[in-house]
Amino acid sequence: MQFGIFSVGDVTPDPTTGRTPSEHERIKAMVAIAQKAEEVGLDVFATGEHHNPPFVPSSPTTMLGYIAARTEKLVLSTSTTLITTNDPVKIAEDFAMLQHLADGRVDLMMGRGNTGPVYPWFGKDIRQGINLAIENYALLHRLWREDVVTWEGKFRTPLQSFTSTPRPLDGVPPFVWHGSIRSPEIAEQAAYYGDGFFHNNIFWPADHTKRMVELYRERYAHYGHGTAEQAIVGLGGQVFMRRNSQDAVKEFRPYFDNAPVYGNGPSLEDFTEQTPLTVGSPQQVIEKTLAFREYAGDYQRQLFLMDHAGLPLKTVLEQLDLLGEEVVPVLREEFAKGRPAGVPDAPTHASLVQSLGTASQEVTVV
Repeated sequence: MQFGIFSVGDVTPDPTTGRTPSEHERIKAMVAIAQKAEEVGLDVFATGEHHNPPFVPSSPTTMLGYIAARTEKLVLSTSTTLITTNDPVKIAEDFAMLQHLADGRVDLMMGRGNTGPVYPWFGKDIRQGINLAIENYALLHRLWREDVVTWEGKFRTPLQSFTSTPRPLDGVPPFVWHGSIRSPEIAEQAAYYGDGFFHNNIFWPADHTKRMVELYRERYAHYGHGTAEQAIVGLGGQVFMRRNSQDAVKEFRPYFDNAPVYGNGPSLEDFTEQTPLTVGSPQQVIEKTLAFREYAGDYQRQLFLMDHAGLPLKTVLEQLDLLGEEVVPVLREEFAKGRPAGVPDAPTHASLVQSLGTASQEVTVV
């Protein structure tokens, strides 16, 4: 099972000091956080994609390429690649290039984003969001698998005998996760292609997450990719830790109360009760995260949001030390217990290359 962190890249004032980092500071902090993630033994770093203040990660492949040169093992991913407003041709090119530079340590998560105005900024109609996601991904899927593509659709100009370059490393496209909080159409899309489904459940109760994941698993099996338990599932989470739970609550409360996303809403106590947010000791984080399996089944990837709401870099790095040293080793061990033999690991470039080779040998034998 893979464990990692994802960042939305918000530039938020620290409510305890009133200081707002510059965009430069925030970008450099995200790089430092990614490097720290590898140092403490995490598997994945994922960045969001936003094109408006107060967020900075408008060019994920640029950032991930920079991080790739400074890491050795970390899987570099996105917590959203806007399949609706980005040109699928450019996505194909950018991520194939990143895949080569990172020696295959790349996957990505398709999403529609959470900022409505981004659609007209890129010449698109938000009312066509689902249709854009479906059509654009259908084209992207072909661009990575066919050397020459002739295509015509509704939302972009046709392609005539087009070849996307560079071609995917070793002939294997980056693995794709489809991220959604509330859209069953996206769970269906992930199942249709046999891709991964990432439910970013950080704002939602367990029963909603359960319904979305079960839908994806059922449809994955329906399309003949394997059994429902073999479907590739990822989940989000939010944590803030101190060794003493009371210290964690006291320290995190002003950040929670003033956060752009959930500030001035439910209380910290209500939010931790109703969603995956855990504010407390490392043991409390372990216990709550292990409970995700009760409603999502055995899954492949767990990403935590840790660098948001104005938390200073020093604090985030301390959180990563606790995550890597005290939490993730226990989670790895406990999630492995009782895991059915038929449940696959999260796909990596190496495993996908191996699968391609096995499939080619089977075809040759036949």
